[in-house]
Amino acid sequence: MTDPTPPIVTELPVRVRRYGRDEPLPERRTLRAGPLTAILENGDLRYLSVNGTEIVRRIYVAVRNQNWDTIPPRFTRYEVADDGRAFAVHLGAIHQSGDVDFSWEGTILGTAAGTITCSMDGVVGSDFLRNRIGFCVLHPPGLAGLPASVETPDGAVEGVFPERISPHQPFVDMAAIAHPAGDIDARVTIRFAGDLFEMEDQRNWTDASYKTYGTPLRLPYPVRVTAGEKIAQRVTVEVAASVPLAEDEHPAAAPPDLHIEPGRAVPLPPIGFGLAGQSDAPSDRATALLRAAAPAHLRLVLDLGDERWIERLDRASADAHRLDAPLELELLTDPTGEAVVRFGDRLAGATIPLARVLVFPPKAPDSAPRTDMTTGAAALAAVRDALDRAGVGVPVGGGSRADFTELNRATDLPLDGMDIVGYPMNAQVHASDLLSVIETIAGQAATAESARAIASGKALAIGPISLKPRFNPNARGPVLEAGPDELPPSVDPRQLSLFGAGWTVGSLQALIGAGADSLTYYETTGWRGLIEREEGLTRQPLFPSQPGMAFPVYHVFGDLAPFRGGEVVPVATADPLAVAALALRSGERVRLLAANLTDEERDVAVSAPGVVFDTVRKLDETTYGAATADPTAYREIRNALDPGVPLRLLPFAVATLDGRVADDDA
Repeated sequence: MTDPTPPIVTELPVRVRRYGRDEPLPERRTLRAGPLTAILENGDLRYLSVNGTEIVRRIYVAVRNQNWDTIPPRFTRYEVADDGRAFAVHLGAIHQSGDVDFSWEGTILGTAAGTITCSMDGVVGSDFLRNRIGFCVLHPPGLAGLPASVETPDGAVEGVFPERISPHQPFVDMAAIAHPAGDIDARVTIRFAGDLFEMEDQRNWTDASYKTYGTPLRLPYPVRVTAGEKIAQRVTVEVAASVPLAEDEHPAAAPPDLHIEPGRAVPLPPIGFGLAGQSDAPSDRATALLRAAAPAHLRLVLDLGDERWIERLDRASADAHRLDAPLELELLTDPTGEAVVRFGDRLAGATIPLARVLVFPPKAPDSAPRTDMTTGAAALAAVRDALDRAGVGVPVGGGSRADFTELNRATDLPLDGMDIVGYPMNAQVHASDLLSVIETIAGQAATAESARAIASGKALAIGPISLKPRFNPNARGPVLEAGPDELPPSVDPRQLSLFGAGWTVGSLQALIGAGADSLTYYETTGWRGLIEREEGLTRQPLFPSQPGMAFPVYHVFGDLAPFRGGEVVPVATADPLAVAALALRSGERVRLLAANLTDEERDVAVSAPGVVFDTVRKLDETTYGAATADPTAYREIRNALDPGVPLRLLPFAVATLDGRVADDDA
């Protein structure tokens, strides 16, 4: 069976198919400083490790404007000298965007004795408001629960890297921090110069790290810097051990193998999609494709302060009936106004299918800090009363509509009046490069685990989940509209890429494994969706989609649809930064989604005791055209799987393996 009118999809460049942009990825180079190894990528030092144990996740220079937008560097100098046991990197960079103009010269020096020093000397090129300029040091999540000793101007402070996500800074006024090097007998010391530093728990925003940065956020910001002003900082990393540390010339990389544990499983939770913002209903073709993806609900942001809210609710209700999925409402309302009463009256006697309602205050973008991001008791009570009067019995709750951070920091959340607790998440609050986005998969699981503690037994509804933020909740100045040569800040061209599909596989596995009770991803159609619109496409050089194409991520949810009501089986991944996986079971039927998160071809060995996989369908750069143009026909593909042979995946490919629980008598 094929789609009735499949679109004609012109073959996209291979790099667009892989990761959304027709440009090369930055070079990654492994460097060694005695027993320390690190990866140099785009001027950043990543994954500093000793004897295979990660001790620092990343060191980089950050320039962030008054709205916390990250201004990326343009390198004017990039020189590396490396003799295999020591190295020297010389950098020059310019950060320019709008009125921001900052340039710096820097060095990264690694010695054979096991010390790495990063230095930055910069100068401001124009007057502008900044929230941050300088080094950031990311500490790996594996340090959770380990002790740390911090040097401050007032003396030493002892503490612990938090296990549950800390809502506020675990360490402040830092001149240095020392801690064990994971499970090896060594101690790491990191020293900071040029500013006063402090640490935040970046898992609040799904970054899988703790971040040390300057200047302390207790000081007023944004700060105006002036042309000619100089900024210089230095970070030094040292490792000391009671016995000499080995210098393994050929460190063994963890094999990207998958191990399925079929005896342990959790229910596959309801998974829905956000409703697209355009006014036109999906076409008949798009409706059929979306029905095949079997959304459990459709999320609608309904602002009762918008005079068109009734029109928007009726249109969403019609979409819900077409897709056979109830609405999940993100309801913005003033508890004292008439709108809540009118909302209840509109529901009374109507056939508007509802799954749940999450209640939030009306928008107040000019408040600083924002006061409209978390649920208040009065609005929650008013909405519950309106639903009761309308005879509508659905779960009601709230939480945060910005990030997990706001939920974690809320001090007056009306939990006693909630049936459900929810919050959204995205992969790019702090960084947009591929590795940082991949790292957020683990960070997502950490938020869900901490949120369960906050929810105290309430159902946990996570979403919308997206690649980029829906809006900027931390802006301190005007948020400029995207120009004709820019994408809106909520749009990422990786939405149409294989990488977007693989990241979604990892996200699903992380959040379901951490106990989410319902999930909402992306939107139905458009450049934040599963399927592209069939007309009205713009900025195609930047987002090179084609009318009606099904993005690769569509097939991830299509693969889940037949397992609605089934179970998710745990999968252990040897290298979660390289391979993501999700295993599903319904009766005797088992399905495995395996995603290559790297730009290299990989052989993946799958261990699945008690399961026999016999067919495979691959979503990769060779099948991209068929999968996006005629997804129904593509989904009928089944290729025989050779048992015992590792699964070969092209860069950023996603493979779907189908099989069954083995017969014990076979």
